[in-house]
Amino acid sequence: MDAGASDRPARPTLAAVAARAGVSPSTASLAFSGAGPVSESTRARVLEAARALDYGGPDPRAQSLRRGRSGIVGVVMEDRLREAFRDPMNIAMLDGLADELGPAGLGLLLLTEPGSGGAGLSLAPVDAVVLVGCSTQLDKAVVVLHQRGIPVVAIEAEPMADVLSIDLDNADATARAARHLRDLGHADVALVTLPLEPSHARGALTEERLAASTAFTAKERIRGARQVFPDAGGVVAAGSSVEEGMIAGRELLRGSRPTAVIAQSDLLALGVVRAAEELGIRVPEELSVVGFDGVRIEGAAPWELTTLVQPAVEKGRAAGAAVVELLAGVTPEPRAFTSELRLGNTTARRA
Repeated sequence: MDAGASDRPARPTLAAVAARAGVSPSTASLAFSGAGPVSESTRARVLEAARALDYGGPDPRAQSLRRGRSGIVGVVMEDRLREAFRDPMNIAMLDGLADELGPAGLGLLLLTEPGSGGAGLSLAPVDAVVLVGCSTQLDKAVVVLHQRGIPVVAIEAEPMADVLSIDLDNADATARAARHLRDLGHADVALVTLPLEPSHARGALTEERLAASTAFTAKERIRGARQVFPDAGGVVAAGSSVEEGMIAGRELLRGSRPTAVIAQSDLLALGVVRAAEELGIRVPEELSVVGFDGVRIEGAAPWELTTLVQPAVEKGRAAGAAVVELLAGVTPEPRAFTSELRLGNTTARRA
């Protein structure tokens, strides 16, 4: 035991504040919460007594226990945090979530469990959970959450029973980009994909890896591209970053190379463009590149990517609004968002 522990003054209590202010503990509690019929003079007296005793207010953990609510919404990302926050899409989506949850008095708890199957998720002290692009590896954790009565909302995740879906047209949007390239005369098109496994391993896009993958968004975008280019192969990146796009681009563009690349994020697409520059390949004259997301990337000039612009903030807001409704006992409708093809200076007719 700490030798000085017995010398420390005990933390003042609400009862001590109430006694000093000459009111009951329940009145003192109402004075702090502002939730009851307490006169301004009584509230001022209680707050003055609290200042005199150096009392900071009721313990929010105890209040949470009394309400049966933590005031926390868990947000589950399978990316590691250091990687998740490099992607502007994640930041925009979290902004949208906070826009809706903040006014409702709810905070965010970020949870990342790549490869764990959600072992800790089912025990997290949360009132609701938002899954962001997570795989069906979390099915068992979702079942436990439902058993605890915790509502679950999924953004761009594979459909799961009793999970409210906030969806994006990943396959249809990518098919639109692929048709744009086909209309420009391209037939040899390669893909640079987001990670297919929790391990985030780089490598060739093989049918075996695709069949084993649980990465829903990446698989949907591959499916959309192959609606137009059935034999499209490519490279799997280890994350969504310009650096990973450059690594994938170097792999694709040495030797026999495609005339066009569909990258599954704008960061990856810009990396492919940088790799082409490094190898002396002219964009878009010799190589067309399409991205996905529609984000502003610092230092991208003179390039304006041809890309699919998705409403990331709106997706987050929709998920946040759904959480607020579910916690109020209302069952919201699923939402589906669409992406828009925006033409830039990285695609051109095949020479």
